[in-house]
Amino acid sequence: MIYASDLDQTLIYSRRSMGVSDDASGIAPAEWVRGELSSFMSDEALNRLKVLPEDIIFMPVTTRTVEQYQRIQIFQQDVIPAYAVTSNGGNILIAGEVDQSWNDYVRSQLQQHSAEAVEVRQMFGDVLNSDWVAGERLCDELFFAFVIHRDRMPIEQVTEKIQALESLGWEASIQGRKLYLVPSGVNKRAAVEYVRHQIGNMPVIASGDSLLDRCLLDFADYAIAPRHGELYREKQRNPELIPYRFTEKSGIFAADEILEYVCSTHQVAIGDAVS
Repeated sequence: MIYASDLDQTLIYSRRSMGVSDDASGIAPAEWVRGELSSFMSDEALNRLKVLPEDIIFMPVTTRTVEQYQRIQIFQQDVIPAYAVTSNGGNILIAGEVDQSWNDYVRSQLQQHSAEAVEVRQMFGDVLNSDWVAGERLCDELFFAFVIHRDRMPIEQVTEKIQALESLGWEASIQGRKLYLVPSGVNKRAAVEYVRHQIGNMPVIASGDSLLDRCLLDFADYAIAPRHGELYREKQRNPELIPYRFTEKSGIFAADEILEYVCSTHQVAIGDAVS
């Protein structure tokens, strides 16, 4: 069985997103940036990851770049996954090394089916300004991440631009203080499906909180999302369109319920296989 999970606001949390103070009991440091502790994980969730059954392959699946993923010490020291998907599906790490064949395939698909990044940036250019955009980055030469002041964002103008992305083979996601513009061919589902093909056709459990995780959760045999983030807000607006199970808790301790669900689902799957 594969457990494929988003990281930020699903398993690991910044001070802004975790919902408790950073000196609360039951949380562990997860990541340092330039010597400063920047994200955390619940102790219980970390312990459950450490003792996952051997036949569960844990696979982090993140929009973070390769570099940003590698600075999460928990996944370099405490729990070291054999496979990790980064760059929203644009890169796959196998034993810590980029799978170049997958990277080449993704880039060839983008050349055929998506507009170039410079064209998308130009299309958005007249609404992107310093009033609400605090920073931007072209991540791994694949997609854009903008740091934004969400309360100042010109919603109607941005919505119009986002609707125009589809014709260019791109899509958008707003997560907290980030606006992502991503080619449709760079997605988490395709990367996880590729890995599953390499290691054997086994059931997939997935967890994630954002619209960029939706394709992965739709693909999975079992799916769960935390009671916060884009998917949860969409569930409130259109409940019939969001069929996933959600945790009871929000914030950092939602990860405890997610890992409990993974373990209990694994047990059920074993029982079904035996019977």
